[in-house]
Amino acid sequence: MKTQTDKGDKMFINICHSENVPEPKDLSDEELLKVLESEDPTQFRIPLSIGEPHAELDKTGGGCTAYDVIVHSKVLKKVETSQLFKTFFLTVMCEGIESKYDILIKRDWIFLKNRKFVGKLADQQVRTKTMPLIMDMDNVGEQLPEEQPEKRNLITEVQQHENELIKRAPEPKFTVVQEPLEGYPEFLVAEIHLPNIKTVQSLTLDIGEDQLLLTTRSHVYHLDIFLPFNLVSEECGAQFNRISKMLTVTMPVKPAS
Repeated sequence: MKTQTDKGDKMFINICHSENVPEPKDLSDEELLKVLESEDPTQFRIPLSIGEPHAELDKTGGGCTAYDVIVHSKVLKKVETSQLFKTFFLTVMCEGIESKYDILIKRDWIFLKNRKFVGKLADQQVRTKTMPLIMDMDNVGEQLPEEQPEKRNLITEVQQHENELIKRAPEPKFTVVQEPLEGYPEFLVAEIHLPNIKTVQSLTLDIGEDQLLLTTRSHVYHLDIFLPFNLVSEECGAQFNRISKMLTVTMPVKPAS
């Protein structure tokens, strides 16, 4: 698979398969949709083994980087029959590489018809025990059951690490104004300056009844604010201007009771 980083660097992903990688649960498209729309979409996991990046040459002789990803053989069979599962799998795979190597990957990928892989595929140590998170399986801390009978709570450890990264992420500059300026507002408009963000795909925005939460991939920024009015959260919208690096969030306010 051919794509690029957000910086325009050419990269290839060799998608490999092996029976030694744990097999994910087989879900129908309807079941997968229910999981994705649930409060905890991480309940469905695809075990991945992500190898080290290796420098290669493309067909023009230019430099590029290749990554090898291994999944269970049935995953690739499922990809061929379900467009929904294919999109989900490719997204999970790219996010896994992004998380492991702190890069951003463009989502405009191309599948090469006349080239099955780029470079030389390297051996990987694949764990055969299903892990409790979607993660690259060769990047989990070493643990032997004979030596450590108490199981490590990986979910807790990952969450604690995630929380520490969030705490260290800087808060971006922002303003919140009401429309109209006088009296009870119909809308609140937040303008958030994000100079280090290049693409909207790296942003996650959650708006609750009276709260705005903005997180970014790789924890570039973190913003969590409470607002003085209750919002119609399902009607809120946002736009990101890639030139001015400004995220504008429009939030309808619930009528005064």
